[in-house]
Amino acid sequence: MIEIKDLHKSYQMGSNSLHVLKGINFSVEQGELVAIMGSSGSGKSTLLNILGMLDEADSGSYTLDSVPIIDLNETKAAEYRNKFLGFIFQSFNLINYKSAVENVALPLYYQGKSRKERNATALEYLDRVGLKPWADHLPSELSGGQKQRVAIARAMAADPKVLLADEPTGALDSKTSYEVMDLIQKINDEGNTILVVTHEEDIAHMCKRIVYLKDGVIVEDKKVDQVRASQYV
Repeated sequence: MIEIKDLHKSYQMGSNSLHVLKGINFSVEQGELVAIMGSSGSGKSTLLNILGMLDEADSGSYTLDSVPIIDLNETKAAEYRNKFLGFIFQSFNLINYKSAVENVALPLYYQGKSRKERNATALEYLDRVGLKPWADHLPSELSGGQKQRVAIARAMAADPKVLLADEPTGALDSKTSYEVMDLIQKINDEGNTILVVTHEEDIAHMCKRIVYLKDGVIVEDKKVDQVRASQYV
C-alpha cells in the first residue's frame, strides 16, 4: 500500500542545511495500524507531510497504492490527496461556521458528488461515529471528543486508501483519547490502513506496529500485542 525507499529531506535554514530525513526505508501493508513515534526533531512530522503529499522529498521514492508519487504540481497533489488520503489532526481542523454534517460532506463536494449523495453519506458516517443526533450542530456546540469524531467521520467519508492521523488524541483527556482510539481500532478492524503519529506510549500500543524515529532515521520497527482501547472506555 505504502512503499518508501531511501527517502531524504533537508531544509535550508539561513546558510545552514538541516538534514531532517536521512534515508528512510518503510513500507505499510493494506490493513495495518501503525504508530510513528519520536521526539521533537526526530522527523516524524516531516515524514507525515511527505506521506500526505503536503511536502516532497529531495530524493528517494514514495509509492502509494502502486502509484509513484513524484513531481506533483499543486493541482495533482490535491487530486491525489482527495483520492487516496483521509487526514485527522490534533486541532480537528473543522470549519467553524459549518455544521457537523456539512463538515463531513466537504471532501465529497471535491469529489463531485451530488448534494443529496453528499448529505446521505455524511449522515451515515456521523451515525457510525455515534454523532447522528448532533448532525446540525456547529463545532462550537461540541466537546473536544465529539469534534474529533466529526473529523474522523470526515476523513472516512471519502473512502480513502489510507488514514493519516497526526496526534489525534493530543488535545484530549485520557478517557476521551481512549474513546477516539477505540473508534480508530474499529475502523482498522474493517480493513482500513491507518498511520498514527503520537508521542504517547499508551496510544502507540493501541496500534499493531510501532516505528520509532530518531534524528531522521528509523531506529526500531516492531510489531506489538495490541492493547484494545475498549477496555478503558
